[in-house]
Amino acid sequence: MNNLKNQKPNILVIGDLMIDHYLWGSCDRISPEAPVQVLNVKKETTVLGGAGNVINNLNALGAKVDVISVIGDDLIGTELQIMLEKIVSDSNLIIEENRITSKKSRLIASNQQIIRYDQESCKDIQKNSEKKIFDILERNISKYEIILLSDYGKGVLTQQLTKDLISLIKSKGKKVIVDPKGSDYSKYKGSYLLTPNKKEASEATNIDIKDEESLLKAISKLKQDCELDVSLITLSEDGIAIFDNELRKKPTVAREVYDVTGAGDTVLASIGFSLACNLNIDQAIDFANLAAGVVVGKLGSATASLNEIIEYESSLHKSTSYSHIKTIEEIKKLANELKQKGKKVVFTNGCFDILHVGHVKYLETAKSFGDVLILGLNSDASVKRLKGPSRPVNTQDDRAYTLAALESVDYVVLFEDDTPYELIKTISPHTLVKGGDYEGKDVVGQELVEELKLVEFVEGRSTSRTIQRIKENEANDK
Repeated sequence: MNNLKNQKPNILVIGDLMIDHYLWGSCDRISPEAPVQVLNVKKETTVLGGAGNVINNLNALGAKVDVISVIGDDLIGTELQIMLEKIVSDSNLIIEENRITSKKSRLIASNQQIIRYDQESCKDIQKNSEKKIFDILERNISKYEIILLSDYGKGVLTQQLTKDLISLIKSKGKKVIVDPKGSDYSKYKGSYLLTPNKKEASEATNIDIKDEESLLKAISKLKQDCELDVSLITLSEDGIAIFDNELRKKPTVAREVYDVTGAGDTVLASIGFSLACNLNIDQAIDFANLAAGVVVGKLGSATASLNEIIEYESSLHKSTSYSHIKTIEEIKKLANELKQKGKKVVFTNGCFDILHVGHVKYLETAKSFGDVLILGLNSDASVKRLKGPSRPVNTQDDRAYTLAALESVDYVVLFEDDTPYELIKTISPHTLVKGGDYEGKDVVGQELVEELKLVEFVEGRSTSRTIQRIKENEANDK
């Protein structure tokens, strides 16, 4: 999936926006007022839900996302607009009076959902709102590589509007992918593909999907009845089935299922993203399976970033150390993601020419100061300027690969400068680690971090001494 790095396709999402609201806490007693649990709230969070979760997923993958939707003239709608402004390139929100913007509140005790309550309108949007949505798309459709319709049955994607949108999109030679709702899929006719799960597909086709034969019958019926380019059914723990000229089942790659909330949004977003990046359908489904595998291992409406998917794929296939060697752009984004998750980032740097026990113990100590250790590695040109024309002994690629294979090193990033100042500024780690020989000296970049840690080297262990011993041995052998 490395070929998706730095891809930023323009993608439009049309559908039902909502807010997912979570109250996190613990239940240790029963209310004296009624036989119900009392939730002691410790934390409250809100995230975009519905089509908003599709947008969040696309944003995490690096896409440029626009949205068209309808919300109410209420406080929830205002809150939703503020949340969207942070991640959407162009927000086309049509506001209807007396419409209740959707908000779903979940009470979570010890990571288990105990109740949910909703505030929302589910009636169809007004005819003039339908016309505005169509007109906005018609004016801007040339901007997008692909259009995603996220139907949660809350009234935005009405029967007629959906038909008109799909017809317009097809007439412009664009692909449209739909996450469908309900049992009548006639309004989705002409889509590139739909993303129903097994239960939804069974209801839409009136075929009980229980084995390979019934799966083939249902998936081919969907393709024929809805005039799809490709037919798809998600099969939960059994992966994803696709059908164009033949049936293929792509197995799931989830190691542990923690919460399936929003997994359908992730599948829609990841297929749309990968197709917009010119992957073929089989590659797109493989990518979606990986993304879903990341998301179901999290709690709540979650997303999967491109870095997480690449790391996840690497761990599944026991990939080489190359996956832990990052460019400066990649490490910048990765460091931001890690800090947003509350991880303590540690940074150190050096030439690490001939790896020895002193290096290994130093790096193990450095890792102990936080959660993630990023190692800045001097390039070959940088080492020559610092150490002389005979160095390095090992090339930068060899050095990076060897270091990335160490358990204590999470990521390696090469830098060309004589000092790591700009790299430290880019990463902005919590902790900077240097050797004990810097005691009482100024350390490059120390003003950019929260703390500086000095680690004593193992006495008698250094690359220079190793090289000297090799030369002495060679001289003695002559």
